[in-house]
Amino acid sequence: MADSIITQVKRDESKKKKSIFGFFCCCFQTPDTPPPRTNRKFHQSVPEEDFLLGPQTPRSVGKKTLVLDLDETLVHSSFKPISNADFIIPVEIEEQLHQVYVLKRPGVDQFMKRVGECFEIVVFTASLAKYADPVLDLLDKHKVVSIRLFREACSNHKGNYVKDLNRLGRDLKKTIIIDNSPASYMFNPENAVPIESWFDDENDTELLDLIPILEELARCENVLEELPKYQQR
Repeated sequence: MADSIITQVKRDESKKKKSIFGFFCCCFQTPDTPPPRTNRKFHQSVPEEDFLLGPQTPRSVGKKTLVLDLDETLVHSSFKPISNADFIIPVEIEEQLHQVYVLKRPGVDQFMKRVGECFEIVVFTASLAKYADPVLDLLDKHKVVSIRLFREACSNHKGNYVKDLNRLGRDLKKTIIIDNSPASYMFNPENAVPIESWFDDENDTELLDLIPILEELARCENVLEELPKYQQR
């Protein structure tokens, strides 16, 4: 199916909206796909030649690494026409051209600009590059994304596309992942900043609410020590 090129979650209209601070107050899990509370059993030595990332670029040297999900975190995409789409991306699937309609999450431009000043930015998506690459070409207007990782970089674990931070080749004490799907970071829950899935709420402020939190984390020595403090807010 064409939808398989995009990682999507089902909209649940029965759930009330939670702020980003609400997510910090709960465990990193959902009833559908509960990740382990600790990732010790997944901590395995990864040979340097298997790292997904090379050395930091000159503009990123010394900065912590911020891993960002794409779909339902920064944007929402659909094959169904959206009248107010920010982008329309043509994607060829099985020799047929399909139009993908993309909405930007409120505040994403300001968010990307600011975190790009503080972090090495990695966009890590379980979507296919044929869709995600052109979306990022348009979304990253401030040119802050240093690395793009797609579905083939994920680890397949029990049917989930898992973004294994151990494979990045970065110090986990200096690495943060923001993702709307707990299954995506089940190997590294202690590095995660959960965020609510976004579809089309024009009043959403999740990304803007995150900016001061990330600014503070960018200045700390060890994010693994500081993240629990925010979980209690």
